[in-house]
Amino acid sequence: MNDFSELPPDGMDLPRFSGIATFMRLPHVTDFTGYDIGIIGVPWDAGVTNRPGTRHGPRQLRDMSSLIRRYNGATWIAPFDDCRIADFGDVKVNPVDLDMTMQRVTDYMASVREAGVMPMVAGGDHMISLPVLRGLVADTGPVGMVHFDAHMDVNDSYFGGSKLTHGTPFRRAIEEGLLNPKRIVQVGIRGSRYDRSDEEYAQEVGIRVITIEEYFDLGIQEVIKEIHRVVGDQRTYVTFDIDALDPCYAPGTGTPEIGGYTPFDAQVMIRSLGDLNLIGADLVEVSPPFDQSGGTAIVGVNLMFELICVLSQARCRQRK
Repeated sequence: MNDFSELPPDGMDLPRFSGIATFMRLPHVTDFTGYDIGIIGVPWDAGVTNRPGTRHGPRQLRDMSSLIRRYNGATWIAPFDDCRIADFGDVKVNPVDLDMTMQRVTDYMASVREAGVMPMVAGGDHMISLPVLRGLVADTGPVGMVHFDAHMDVNDSYFGGSKLTHGTPFRRAIEEGLLNPKRIVQVGIRGSRYDRSDEEYAQEVGIRVITIEEYFDLGIQEVIKEIHRVVGDQRTYVTFDIDALDPCYAPGTGTPEIGGYTPFDAQVMIRSLGDLNLIGADLVEVSPPFDQSGGTAIVGVNLMFELICVLSQARCRQRK
């Protein structure tokens, strides 16, 4: 156990409904030096093609995060004992300028990478994953990705040629050499489609797509084995779209699709990723206007905590 002074406040000392609403009430810092994991918000949703609102996701996620305690009761991983973690705040997005925001996120993530910090990013719509990857991967070569989602997000364009939307980020990332498509596994794909072009593209480039039908046919343990087989032991990014879950558990999202898996299934799958060579993670598409009770954000921050736990496992191995 490391002697870090920057721990989430003890709920028996400072009641969890009080204090400043940083993530888990961690300190907010702007100097990244010496940190292992940084919580970063990207409050931006100009990439959505239908229902907006995810720009408000990071704030509500932080608010609900005060419900989370320090220790994982299932795995007994103690990320705040093992790693130095803080809330880095939000990237300064421009809500009316897509190109400027993309560059700002890229530059910010590059500075995080240069500081040797693993990012745990809270979105925002799924378009944010592209500039995050641009900043993290840079010129180091393509990485693999574990992608939890109802949608493949590899469409080519929307509305007559718009290439940058929340339905296109991973096609762009593959084209830019940020992702190795043969090391991408997508879990939970389902719902109605515009056409078959996304599926055809995934087959063409070699993405492993586990539809929700195959997910239930295989069973969760076989799915976990397949995740590990695809990404192997090389560098890997994790992205979790909250609409991967059935909307009965997470209705507060822009593109809900019925027939998904449960939050517990998601927890089990995330917990299995602790032995991967992880470089960072994001959780996206929480849209508070569609769930003002905060229930979706409660699910989201619990999954963020699970992701922080596995990031801390990877970080501890990388320090050795």
